[in-house]
Amino acid sequence: MRLEVKYTEELSNIELLEILKERVKIFVVEQKCIYQEIDDKDRNAQHVILYDENNIIAYTRIVTSENGISFGRVLVTQNYRKKGYGREIVQCTIDIIKKQYHHKFLKISGQAHLKTFYESFGFQANSKTYMEDGIPHIEFMMYI
Repeated sequence: MRLEVKYTEELSNIELLEILKERVKIFVVEQKCIYQEIDDKDRNAQHVILYDENNIIAYTRIVTSENGISFGRVLVTQNYRKKGYGREIVQCTIDIIKKQYHHKFLKISGQAHLKTFYESFGFQANSKTYMEDGIPHIEFMMYI
């Protein structure tokens, strides 16, 4: 296994296609959620990818804006679920953000059923449950 962290412009065409394929497979097809999966945040994003050989195991996308720093599009591919890779990719992403960025807090939008999972990293719920693309979400915040 290997972890790679790359900005969008550093990804090869094949790497980008594989990432987008997995994101669409999970967030659009599997979750039956019709929305614009590929967005302008991808232009300047940093991609955190955990590989087994050349297969994506897990992935997150780090994005920055005037409002601060966030990550999302957290996924673990189907064959690697229930093996701790979700926890591993989220912890790696938090560690990268702490090392590379100088923000006071990290804010994410997570699916509501993952509340306990995100709280286990030190995130605190910062909103009531709201609907995003037909799925209940909660805004979480962590001071870093």
